[in-house]
Amino acid sequence: MITSPSTHPVKRYLINARNMLCYYRDPLAYMTWMQRTYGKMSSSTIGKTTMYAFFTPEAVRAVLIDHAHAFSNRELNQPLVSFLGDGLLTIDGDLHKQHRRLLLPAFHRKSVESYHDTMVNYTQRLLDSWEAGQQVDILREMQRLTLSLASKTLFNVEISEHTEELGKAFTTALSRVNDYWVWWNVPFLRWNLPFTPYGRLYRAKARLDQFVSKIIAERRAELPQDSGDIVSMLLVARDEDGIGLSDTQVRDEAMTILLAGHETTANLLTWALYLLSRHPAVREKLLNELSTVLAGRSPTIEDLVHLPYLEMVINETLRLYPPAWILLRRAMESVEIDGTNVSAGDVVWLSQWVMHRMPEYFADPEIFMPERFDAQQGMKHPQFAFFPFGGGSRLCPGMTFAYMEARIVLAMLLQRFTPLLVDGFTVVPRPLITLRPRHGMQMHIEKTRVPATIQ
Repeated sequence: MITSPSTHPVKRYLINARNMLCYYRDPLAYMTWMQRTYGKMSSSTIGKTTMYAFFTPEAVRAVLIDHAHAFSNRELNQPLVSFLGDGLLTIDGDLHKQHRRLLLPAFHRKSVESYHDTMVNYTQRLLDSWEAGQQVDILREMQRLTLSLASKTLFNVEISEHTEELGKAFTTALSRVNDYWVWWNVPFLRWNLPFTPYGRLYRAKARLDQFVSKIIAERRAELPQDSGDIVSMLLVARDEDGIGLSDTQVRDEAMTILLAGHETTANLLTWALYLLSRHPAVREKLLNELSTVLAGRSPTIEDLVHLPYLEMVINETLRLYPPAWILLRRAMESVEIDGTNVSAGDVVWLSQWVMHRMPEYFADPEIFMPERFDAQQGMKHPQFAFFPFGGGSRLCPGMTFAYMEARIVLAMLLQRFTPLLVDGFTVVPRPLITLRPRHGMQMHIEKTRVPATIQ
């Protein structure tokens, strides 16, 4: 329900409380309800904050590009700041521009392509540990793989013996950060005890800090040599005044990159395997492409361009289950968005989850149909109706990394194994900072059959 200035104060308070409860109980359902009830824009009040939810590509472009200077990302990211510190995800303005310039070389296409062999080798190692007929939690397996890959490619650190421990620390931290606005306002829940949300976040953060701080100390001891990894690059970087980053700043960026470099791709791979399990015709078509182009071998860089259907499957997965499911911005000055006057202090919501499933932009939006992303014959959608990696100056710098990693892993995995969802297993999306399956993803691992058309 939406409030207006004429609403009685008591009724307004009750409506505000209802809004907060509905959002925290099920954010995906609440955002979807807002769009279906009020159309392409709705406003509501949660607490003392006026919030505008926009559901048009024009509004997405306005917020992320045309009027990006008028919005703050950091203002609404205190939960992430409590965990990541001042990294690329949580800083604004000139500082964001400076740090982004420092980090972009590591995600340049040629740099990303240099990670190819490591991605292949680590994926092969994971697949060699599987056996046909076993049951695994695919989410956990993909988290182990992508965390190991991010650590090796971006930090030049082998963590195979610690992936379980570090993965659990990330999961704990993300869960506690997700509930930040609830427990932070309850004093006794902020006590540093094993059973309090703050205590669990503190311990998870401390373990991850220990890991990152060790890498920083080792790389600083090697200076002035640049070892080629991101930490070394950050330590030797200087701005136009010759000033470098402090260890704290390097730590915050390293933690941000480590989280973003594995969490979103792990979720993307998990959702892709889930969708392929539920749609055997799509899986068969993809296997035909993989068998025709690769014939059982691992993909080279040159092969990837010849796997268009694989890219369509990835894009359709990103449409239905975007790892980043919502973007929040606070207006720092008054601005007009899509014909609506947004005042300084107001909050704007842009939801990939909702917009990617709107029939106005995607025909039959609930159907898994990779062909809609066919470059030649696919269904056209408006620019900025599909924005899984954000846009503008905050476009995810790791997008190229994620696409290449996802294509390599899926191409290798699917040629060897066919993961099938365990009968009766319930899959429920869980909107934390990223969109995960709430209960993991239990799947049987079957040996892949060569498609009949290839035999």
